[in-house]
Amino acid sequence: MKYKSLVAGAVLCLAAATVGSARSWDISVDYTAKAGNTTLPAGDYTVKLNGNQAKLTAEDSGKTYIVPVKIVNVERKYLDTAVVSVETGGTELIQSIELGGTTTELEFTK
Repeated sequence: MKYKSLVAGAVLCLAAATVGSARSWDISVDYTAKAGNTTLPAGDYTVKLNGNQAKLTAEDSGKTYIVPVKIVNVERKYLDTAVVSVETGGTELIQSIELGGTTTELEFTK
């Protein structure tokens, strides 16, 4: 009987870990911006990480943008999700997204 309870507990833990890994983060892009080679219209987005790709879904239109990223792990957890960008030649370039509650930063390159 104990064996069945242990197996059931292990299955529940595995299911919880799978659901927990499907996290998402919300960001806002104030101006039309480039993330890598992808142009994102201004608006609110949900970001999900899938391997070495960021899936950004526009909340107003539901349109999805898949952008390759470099995943960087830092020593300390980010308290909040933040978009790091610079303006170059009149174009807003997203350099990275810091994922709140994690030690993960997504870097965008061309």
